[in-house]
Amino acid sequence: MSGVDWKALRDRAVEAARKAYAPYSGLLVGAAAVVDDGRIVEGCNVENASYGLGLCAECTMAGQLRMSGGGRLVAVACRSGSGELLMPCGRCRQVLYELGGPDCLVDTPSGILPMSSVLPDAFGPEDLP
Repeated sequence: MSGVDWKALRDRAVEAARKAYAPYSGLLVGAAAVVDDGRIVEGCNVENASYGLGLCAECTMAGQLRMSGGGRLVAVACRSGSGELLMPCGRCRQVLYELGGPDCLVDTPSGILPMSSVLPDAFGPEDLP
């Protein structure tokens, strides 16, 4: 998607990260995405004392996507509170694939890549009977 303002999207991810609740790891994570209707959705990580119940930034962003009208993700950036590029974990790559499909663009250390490269051979809705 040539029309994505990646600098603005990265800046929004950093702003989201600064709202994170991360008293255990101290790692503030933010995600921001362009939706197919042009709006931006964001999310931040929310940790929990039981560690495994923490929510990743991409998951809270998925909730915001659904709560604000749905649609498809077309471009995603994840950043720390200091602006460092962060890659989505495996679970979050699956969430992004579900909500953006194989063509959703992701900001990665290797450049802007489609989800089909970030999560090759992904399992998706087309794999269900």
